[in-house]
Amino acid sequence: MEPDPSSSSSIQIPAGEYEVFLSFRGPDVRNTFADHLYNSLSRSKIRTFRDEEELRKGERISPSLVRAILESKIYIPILTKQYASSKWCPQELAQMVDCWKQEKGHLILPIFYFLDPRDARHQQGPYEEAFEQHAQKHSIRTVEEWKEALREVGQMKGWHVTESHGQGGVVEEVLSKVELHLRSVYTLVTDELVGIDAHVEEVMKLLNLGSSEGTVIVGIHGMGGIGKTTLSKAVYNKICKQFDRCCFLEDAREILAESDGAVCLQNKVISSILKDDCQVKNVSEGINVMKERVAKHRVLLVIDDIDDKFEFDRVLGKLGDFSLGSRFICTTRDKRVLDFLQGCKLYEPGEMSHDHSLRLFSKHAFGMEHPLEDAATLCEEFVKVAAGLPLALKVIGSLLFRRDRRFWEEKLIELQDIPSTENKVQERLKISYKELSRTEKQIFLDIACLFIGMDQEIPYYMWSGCDFHPESGINTLIFRSLLKIDEENGFWMHDHIRDLGRAIVIEEDIQRPYRRSRIWSSENGLNMLMSGEGNDRVEVLRIQLDHTDRQLTNKDFKELSGLRYLEVQHGRLKGDFSDILPNLSALQLYRCKSIPTDLNTKKLAVLHLEACYVTDDWRGWKKGMQAAHKLKVINLPSCFKLTRPPDLSPCKSLEVMNVEDCSKMEGELDITNFKNLKTLRLAGTKLSKLVPNSGDSSIGTLRRLREIDAAETQLQELPVEIDRLPSLEILNLIGIFTATQLRLKLPPRLPTSLKRLSLSSRDGVPNLIELKELESLKFLGSCNLRIPGEIWQLTKLKELTILQSPCDTLLTTTIHPATLPSSLTTLDVQDCGPLKSLPSLANLHKLTFLSLKDLEAPEILGVGELRALETLVISEARNLKNLDGLQNLLHLTCFRAQTCAALERLPNVASLTKLGLLIIGGCPVLAEIPGLEFLTESLYFLKITECPKLQDVVDRIPFMSALEFLIFEEQHCLMERFPDVSRLGDLMSLAIHGCRKLTEVAGLGSLSGSLISLTLEGCTWMRKLPDGLSGLRSLQNLHISSCVLLIDATGIERLESLRYLTMSDCFSIRELPDLSGLASLAELVLKGCVELREVKGIEGLESLRKLLVTGCRSLQEVGDLSGLKNLSEFDATGCELLSPRDGNGVEAGKGAMVKRLVGSAARYGMLQLTRFVGISGGGPGGGSSSRLLPTEDPGHKRALGRI
Repeated sequence: MEPDPSSSSSIQIPAGEYEVFLSFRGPDVRNTFADHLYNSLSRSKIRTFRDEEELRKGERISPSLVRAILESKIYIPILTKQYASSKWCPQELAQMVDCWKQEKGHLILPIFYFLDPRDARHQQGPYEEAFEQHAQKHSIRTVEEWKEALREVGQMKGWHVTESHGQGGVVEEVLSKVELHLRSVYTLVTDELVGIDAHVEEVMKLLNLGSSEGTVIVGIHGMGGIGKTTLSKAVYNKICKQFDRCCFLEDAREILAESDGAVCLQNKVISSILKDDCQVKNVSEGINVMKERVAKHRVLLVIDDIDDKFEFDRVLGKLGDFSLGSRFICTTRDKRVLDFLQGCKLYEPGEMSHDHSLRLFSKHAFGMEHPLEDAATLCEEFVKVAAGLPLALKVIGSLLFRRDRRFWEEKLIELQDIPSTENKVQERLKISYKELSRTEKQIFLDIACLFIGMDQEIPYYMWSGCDFHPESGINTLIFRSLLKIDEENGFWMHDHIRDLGRAIVIEEDIQRPYRRSRIWSSENGLNMLMSGEGNDRVEVLRIQLDHTDRQLTNKDFKELSGLRYLEVQHGRLKGDFSDILPNLSALQLYRCKSIPTDLNTKKLAVLHLEACYVTDDWRGWKKGMQAAHKLKVINLPSCFKLTRPPDLSPCKSLEVMNVEDCSKMEGELDITNFKNLKTLRLAGTKLSKLVPNSGDSSIGTLRRLREIDAAETQLQELPVEIDRLPSLEILNLIGIFTATQLRLKLPPRLPTSLKRLSLSSRDGVPNLIELKELESLKFLGSCNLRIPGEIWQLTKLKELTILQSPCDTLLTTTIHPATLPSSLTTLDVQDCGPLKSLPSLANLHKLTFLSLKDLEAPEILGVGELRALETLVISEARNLKNLDGLQNLLHLTCFRAQTCAALERLPNVASLTKLGLLIIGGCPVLAEIPGLEFLTESLYFLKITECPKLQDVVDRIPFMSALEFLIFEEQHCLMERFPDVSRLGDLMSLAIHGCRKLTEVAGLGSLSGSLISLTLEGCTWMRKLPDGLSGLRSLQNLHISSCVLLIDATGIERLESLRYLTMSDCFSIRELPDLSGLASLAELVLKGCVELREVKGIEGLESLRKLLVTGCRSLQEVGDLSGLKNLSEFDATGCELLSPRDGNGVEAGKGAMVKRLVGSAARYGMLQLTRFVGISGGGPGGGSSSRLLPTEDPGHKRALGRI
């Protein structure tokens, strides 16, 4: 198709007349800044209101202004020194703020044009005089409305135009922000909803969640950009709650490309599944941790984008090691990779249908789900070129958004001309890359090569130091669908877009990696340094060393004169770097045992030294910092050798200072010299003061300081001048106390700009009611806490958390009934009492989470009005008799009532159709939960403990068909037969505690395909295990405890899937059935079974990893253990009669027990034995000789967790 030379019409979105409303005082900026901004918006086809030009003849100004404001989505007030003196501008601003509050999707972007934002916020300076004039002509109410609007806008993030912050850059950033917001306004639904439901259902069928099938792997394959990742995420989100632990691992191909990729991938899985910092050092150790700790959970693991380097057995271990019911999903571009995954079920999504393709393209090109009539033909052509690839449809559509017809036609020709032999996916995406500016391309390539998954902070400051204008650049990439920001503020790119960026860099020099601008492969980087091939073309370099003793010197980096970003992980850096790397803008070193003696800091914007061996006398503090005039960020987390803050006084431009977890750092920190400081992180240090004891320094001069995190420091007081910090939004003072008393003394006032405040204090917050911007307020370990009843005035407060802070009443007031802010979404009050009174909660219509613990109040007023509540936790409410209004909480999904000794009744809960989790415990007089029978389809977790009168619930158990977890505990229950569970087809876990007379669990055998865990504890009359036990073919965990009369354990031997078997304090049992058939058994624990004489069949259990037989004083025989190759832990404390057989079948006497076992382990290959405990409780030859498994070493965690 040839473009029409005369065609200049734009392809527009039908909407209101205006999209952006510009508000300004004409004489100040009409012919300068406002004109420049208006023209830039107009050139981008953004319909913008500007008062003179847009007014039509015969219309009154006021109605036209109001209509323009109502129609617009974005408001841009340009606040000048005389803005408030206008008779129209304050009215316009008040109308904008009102629309912004009333309707979602509206945005205010204030520009402070040679005006201090504080003048607008506090109506001071020229604004004070202007409002004195207004007060003479208008009512007090009207003037106050205008002032409040100015206060609101003055608090918003905007742009401050000064001599140093040029107007051109501001216009560019504003334009980028406007385009990005309009895209979000016009986008109707998420891309994931376009045609994906059918694919999700097909994958769900393959996963076969409701069956007794053991472990299942599903492989999703197809060409890049077809939607494999989106599909796997949709499935993951739908089913993740059905598993014990879940992990979604992205970019496996990228991870495995590294030299230690398999170990890195293992660590990511282990960290995600176990939720701790366990780090393995090699593949074998990783496999052991997988078997010992990960595999015992029923897991959902999605591994996205694998290639031929991925080997399931080498990375995760044997599939059979994982708990039954575990599910695995792998995505790949290469179907052949899946052939090596035994039993893998295959699914190929295929290309997107034409109708779905057109919808997706239209959403990004027009912001609606269908094309405009005059562009329908063009749209058909673009959809055809995109060939059903969702990624191509999104990127191409985003590129065309708000562009004219000529541009559409030119891009269509360019796409149609791509040769069929090319990588058509990348070439289609590349047309969007070509339209980026030079600096936008730099940012795009940096992210694609190095910064995916990284927090924005360090790259942002590095790009700023290089004059790349990162704010507008990042917004443009997001607008073009080339980039996303994830929930943790990190960069995310589709792997195909990432590969496009890397391919562009590789094409710079295909044969010689060291001649490329960016080197992200450690292998390529080390080869360049070791061979002396460094050159000025390299701009970005990352080196990850295999071990910490590898050494690099200043000579290795000498020729890298163009380097602007350097990252080194582990190893040692030697030599003086002060005369090399002249363009270095960011230096990141992680866990380096030595660092350069000095640095070239002339252009350095970011210095990040994490867990490095940097000391107080490092030469760089004295020499390097003297020239660091452009340094914006200094991060020194976990540098444990630092004992005092470094002297950074020459670094006048510093914006971020981070010394958190420098555990030996103590003394005073003078920050008053850093006038541009925005972020200060001191948590986990021993610093005691923020400013020196003497001098004229004042923290109040830090006008830009936004965050102070001083949690768990030794600060004794905050500077009085802290209330003069106009930008401070985050203040964390949690855990600043000794073992005996709180140390921190608060000043008389805190800054009114605060949004998040966390503290441990003596007397609460002195000027709490003045903190109108507060969104989150948290107390931990505060004493004499007093929260004024006027807290309702904090209309933006969303989260109120009070933990371990004694107070008789939550709110104190003498004037009127106290209420909490109606804006609250979370209220968490625990261990603060006992609390004798609570305010009414009736006004908390937005509350979604409520937790109250340790109450003496006889009632909780207003519960029935919490219409948005999703989670309700009430515990240790001693005098609470009822929960009237509970039946009105139609969105409630979780309800817990524990240790409520006086709770007599609950209302009918039949209306709570979303309730999924119900825990009732320690409510001795509660007799029924009416309406529970109507929740059979929603309730999946039920726990009833110590509620002797709650027979009503027990009787209804057989009808709760959706139950997956059932826990029943009652110490005085005389029930002999547990209710029929045969209809509970989804039940995965059943635990019965304290039912002394219980001998039977009706219908247990019917749970053969679902039940995974069974616990029987304190069933003292039970003489044999329940009928039906032997048929539980899916059972993996069996725990039998304190069944003192149990003598018959028949049925255990047939549990073919059993992995964990525990029997403790079963005093009467003398023998167990032969266990040789339990091929999956990994742990066998027998404790205090004093009559047990023999355990048969252990010698053939190749999967057995842990064998604990303690306090079994009659035990004489456990068989030959020498063939148990996987046994890693053995404990036989208190089994004085035990004489296992060695490899030759000869009994070993008890005196030679330890020696015999250890010798046998060495001879017969039990090389994995990592924990061994002797036979007797002490004495020679029988003492304990034990150590923790390597995987159990506790990681360093701070004593007080962050709130």
